[in-house]
Amino acid sequence: MPTVFIFFGFRFMFYSNDHEPVHIHILKGGHEAKYNSDPIKQVYNHGFKKHDILMVEAVIEENKDIIVNRWKDYFKEK
Repeated sequence: MPTVFIFFGFRFMFYSNDHEPVHIHILKGGHEAKYNSDPIKQVYNHGFKKHDILMVEAVIEENKDIIVNRWKDYFKEK
């Protein structure tokens, strides 16, 4: 499970067998959310509170290029 980065304990990652479209999973404390990257859109949220989601969305928006580039680099190698 490649980790893109960890921010305030939130792990932003993707699974090694993931699929298109480019997206990111966020895990913390047994909760998980998933967001597509273009456009940034929540696919699901399992347990995060609204204030957590607002922070997660801001982090994704600010780091979208990093997320997309890490995805492309990782899956290009496979």
